[in-house]
Amino acid sequence: MLLEVENLRVRYGNVEALHGINLQVQQGEIVTLLGANGAGKTTTLHAISGLLRPASGEIRFESRPIHQLPAHHLVGMGIAQAPEGRRIFGALTVRENLNLGAFTRQDTAKVAETLRWIYELFPILAQRREQLAGTLSGGEQQMLAIGRALMANPRVLLLDEPSLGLAPLLVKAIFQTLWEINEAGVTIVLVEQNARAALKLAHRGYVMEVGRIVLEDRAEALLANPEIRNAYLGGGA
Repeated sequence: MLLEVENLRVRYGNVEALHGINLQVQQGEIVTLLGANGAGKTTTLHAISGLLRPASGEIRFESRPIHQLPAHHLVGMGIAQAPEGRRIFGALTVRENLNLGAFTRQDTAKVAETLRWIYELFPILAQRREQLAGTLSGGEQQMLAIGRALMANPRVLLLDEPSLGLAPLLVKAIFQTLWEINEAGVTIVLVEQNARAALKLAHRGYVMEVGRIVLEDRAEALLANPEIRNAYLGGGA
């Protein structure tokens, strides 16, 4: 198993945000976390990426416990996150933002190779590489956030709301690119409000409610589940 979360509890002060969740991600999978705002999805990602320290429980990467390690160590091990809200550096150029994503890597030839791949995935970033990131459109900034995470050469890519605020055509393009990234061998853990798009892309999904996982299944089974359709897919087919 590539990534395992076991009996994970996370607290913000006295408030427990995650109540002992368990999840597993196999090499090559796309796994999506579904749930309403406040369900604990982002907290789960932050715990996996080392931005939050668990109160108890374990997170293991290739059977090695990682929940006590600092975030930059985890990036070096192969876990990278594209955060909600993009968090790009607006006063830096596109290329400078991407270079920051490779801060743990020493092999300049391989970094250059990754950069070429990102420009193939997102040709608009190649066109705008000398442009200040703050002047990009929302969709271009999202592409940059994903590209910056990929510059770390991750084995697991954690994505938090990649379609947030984007027009439907752009959402389709971003999700197509996520499929290509996964086909290239990158395992993906996806938090996404657009449950239909997430389940069409993912292999498996976990449904979260107030800090607990209440359902886990193959993506096609969740898409067909009447309760999931009513709660997250607008009741439609």
